[in-house]
Amino acid sequence: MGQHLQAIYDTRVAEGLLRPDPAQRAALLRLEELRERLEAPQRKGFLSRFKRAEPAGKQGLYLWGGVGRGKSMLMDLFYAHVGIRERRRVHFHAFMQEVQAALHEARKTGVDDAIKPVADAIAKDLRLLCFDEMQITDIADAMIVGRLFEKLFDAGVVVVTTSNRHPSDLYKDGLNRQLFLPFIELLQSRLEVDQLEAMADYRQDRLSGEPVYFCPLGTAAKKKVDAIWRDLTGGREEELCLEVKGREVHVPRYWAGMARASFWDLCGQPLGPADYLALVGAVKLLVLEGIPRLDASKFNEAKRFVTLIDALYEGHVRLIATAEDEPERLYLEGAGSFEFERTASRLREMQGADWGTGRDQP
Repeated sequence: MGQHLQAIYDTRVAEGLLRPDPAQRAALLRLEELRERLEAPQRKGFLSRFKRAEPAGKQGLYLWGGVGRGKSMLMDLFYAHVGIRERRRVHFHAFMQEVQAALHEARKTGVDDAIKPVADAIAKDLRLLCFDEMQITDIADAMIVGRLFEKLFDAGVVVVTTSNRHPSDLYKDGLNRQLFLPFIELLQSRLEVDQLEAMADYRQDRLSGEPVYFCPLGTAAKKKVDAIWRDLTGGREEELCLEVKGREVHVPRYWAGMARASFWDLCGQPLGPADYLALVGAVKLLVLEGIPRLDASKFNEAKRFVTLIDALYEGHVRLIATAEDEPERLYLEGAGSFEFERTASRLREMQGADWGTGRDQP
């Protein structure tokens, strides 16, 4: 058994790496209990304790709360210090894409129940599964998660997940949601549900009063954005792949609800409103680099940019951007340039220090 998670947290606070927060520190108690149970010597029937629904025998933790409260940081602290090899951390959306692909392959074999071999393969040699950002937006995912997770729980897999929603609000207003309700009951019976009511939105706090729109393009702007990105992510990142209507949309850099992409990644590709809405559903902050001046020769790119900004604005996604010019000078001529005034106005508003702090939690 290594150092207690709260002691590790306190050390990081003392070093100035974290800001003290009683709610975060309290949540580590639940994670420490899970850690101790996972690290205890295994014996026959040990994991069966996790299968019971009693408070002392919950099979994991569902940590939910507002944007930027430190949920992912706490889960990562737990994951990094739990002393077992049979563990995996994955973004929930990426995990469900893997599951859908595995189900497709399993069905090719003619099995009656494709979920069973997929769940068995996931649970093999796995004792801990950590998910970041559990959310259900796809009907295909909603129809399978109940039976999938039931089999994972029955196999003894311990689950720790973060989410912006309480379990009862998952897939809210979704198609055929009544078929999804057993999954909510399963989560609440098998996992301890804990709300993280931290004092502040740390992502907003880091950016409060700081510039978030940098122009002109060049080395100086890039250095500033690189520094912000390192501060927000701690140098960690991965690719985010979103499945939208059977297509894949790739965001090259992602971590804990924050994404980083170029203008051409998102506006130079044949993407539309559904793609941008999927992005908004997956991220709370976007770093968008290299916005060029736009004209008639870039009409399609300009149209997509307008749609993207509208989606980000309506979803209250925090935007950090580098651009060739000020918002009002990005699109001065060409079809749609007059309508672009609204986009420029939104870009200005989104630069406000307090913009997005009143966001309704998704």
